[in-house]
Parts: sequence; C-alpha cells; structure tokens
Amino acid sequence: MPDLLAPGLDLVFCGTAPSPASFKARAYYANPGNAFWATLHAVGLTPERLAPQRYPELLAWRIGLTDLNKTEYGSDHELSAQAMDARSLHAKLRRFRPAAIAFTSKNAASLCLGVKAPAYGRQAEPLEGATVFVLASPSGRARSFWTIEPWRAAAAFVMERRLARERAA
Repeated sequence: MPDLLAPGLDLVFCGTAPSPASFKARAYYANPGNAFWATLHAVGLTPERLAPQRYPELLAWRIGLTDLNKTEYGSDHELSAQAMDARSLHAKLRRFRPAAIAFTSKNAASLCLGVKAPAYGRQAEPLEGATVFVLASPSGRARSFWTIEPWRAAAAFVMERRLARERAA
C-alpha cells in the first residue's frame, strides 16, 4: 500500500501492515469487519463514512495513512519482525512534520515507541515532534479490546487545530 502523506498534516494513522483484504483491494482498512472508516466518521474526522477505496480523499481533511511494514500483509502474528520498519516511520515524521501520529493498535505503537504495553490515548512524549496517540485497534479480530475513547481524543486534537486555522484565516 502506498503511503498517503503530505507536509503538515494534522494527523497520520499508522498501522502494522495491510490485512489480506486491504492488500487485495489496494485500499487501507478494507476488511468489512474493520471499524476504521465508521470510526473516523463517528468521531467527526470525516463528514461522511468513506468507502476504503476513497482513502486518498483523507488528504482533503489533512489526514494521512501509513504502516510500519511496507513489504508484507497479514495479521500481526504472520508478519516478520525484520519487516517492521520503525526507522522509516521516524524519517517520514521528520520529513512530513505532521502534528500528530496515531497508532491504530498497541502492537504498532509498541514496535515504534519501544514500550512493551503502551496505554491507550495521548502519550506524554512526542515522536519526532508529533503528538502521539495510541488507539484501540479497529480490526474485527480485536473487538474485545475496543474502546472509542482514544479515537475521540485524537479527533478532539484535530478539531482544535482546525478551529485555530479558521480563527487565524
């Protein structure tokens, strides 16, 4: 899956790797059981629920997408540790300078932050200057761990930035 990145985004979502359904569809979070697109709309980050194939439209709302593993697809337990490229993510954050990075699972956050079991929500320390959020995975396989609250916190961060831009305009 190609990255969806641009300079100065409000928020970049980072997962571990595409699911088989996403890989086949060539679209982020394309598995029908994944709550990503419904959650973006529910927390107010998009004005409507987007279909996964519409993912490039997220740039219009200053939102980007990437994964730690850009060479494999599958469930986390199927992915090779050596393909998890935290160094590349750090470089992308330095290059594009988003205001925030939101990991769409504790596993992705753990692999990049070097913290065994990060707490959900906003983290105390930034990553390459970006505010960090750890979100509950929207995957259907992780439904028993689901909570929308950290997603709301990330959305509130974005809304504050949008309001500040409107006031400054």
